[in-house]
This record gives sequence, C-alpha cells and structure tokens, in this order.
Amino acid sequence: MQLIYGFVFGFLSSVGFGIITNNPRRTLIPAGLVGALSWIVYIIVGWYNHGLIMPNLMGAVVIGLLGNLFAILVRAPVNIFYVPCLVSLVPGAIIYDSMKKFTLGMDNLAAYGFIKALTVGMSLAIGFIIAEAIANKIYPPLKRYLNKREKIENEKQKP
Repeated sequence: MQLIYGFVFGFLSSVGFGIITNNPRRTLIPAGLVGALSWIVYIIVGWYNHGLIMPNLMGAVVIGLLGNLFAILVRAPVNIFYVPCLVSLVPGAIIYDSMKKFTLGMDNLAAYGFIKALTVGMSLAIGFIIAEAIANKIYPPLKRYLNKREKIENEKQKP
C-alpha cells in the first residue's frame, strides 16, 4: 500500500510543481511519471538501506535517466523534467528543522541537521552526474533513430 501512495503522491507532487513552474502541458504527465517512479525507487531502497544517502542517490539516478529519456521522446529540455521531479527528494524538512533548532539555540543539533541536508544534496548531485554519464553513452543511438524516422516521415509528406 505504501508503494501505491508513493506513486500517486510522487506523481501529483511532480505535476503540481510542474504547473507552478509553468512547464509546458505536454511535459506534465511524463514529468509526473518520472517523479512517481523516482519516489518508488526511493521507498524501495529505503526499505533495504535505512540511511538517507543511498535512497536519494538512487532516486536522483532514476530522475536523471528517465528525465533524459523523456526529454528525447517529448523533445523538451531535460531541466523541465529535473526540476519538478526533484521536489520530493530535496531535504527541505531537514533544513527547516535545522533552522528552527538554530534559532532556539540548539547549535549542535542544528549543525547535525545542516550536515545531513548537505550530504543529501551532495548525493542528489552525484546521482545526476552518474545518470548523465550513463545517458550520454546510451541515448545517442535513440536520438539518431528518432531523427532518421522524423526525416523519413517529413519526406513522405512532401509532394
């Protein structure tokens, strides 16, 4: 049941943030799917690894790989998929809690929270780097195939 809720709310959060950031309508459903699948991966990896780094890293890899794939298929910039899908993985609650503890004078707990948020942010960045490295090796043949197919269809339409 947790996976179903995760999929639904991951989808809705990605689509909702895509609407807020004025993403094109044709990219909202693919961005929602990428966000939902990344959140499912986050949940599953979290079952086996009880830390924060590995689930966020794997979620970012999924966003990177699927975001690049949908960017090719929908013919949109990859950032259109990265930004709304990343919303559910960003450690906003950790940063908020750390700031609250800092203002209440609990400096040691605040520093621990800031370090935790920093490591989560770094794991997200490393996940995107890994995904980009993989995508740069895998997706160029797909781009060539789609360009060739589009060229053939355009030639058929010309009289």
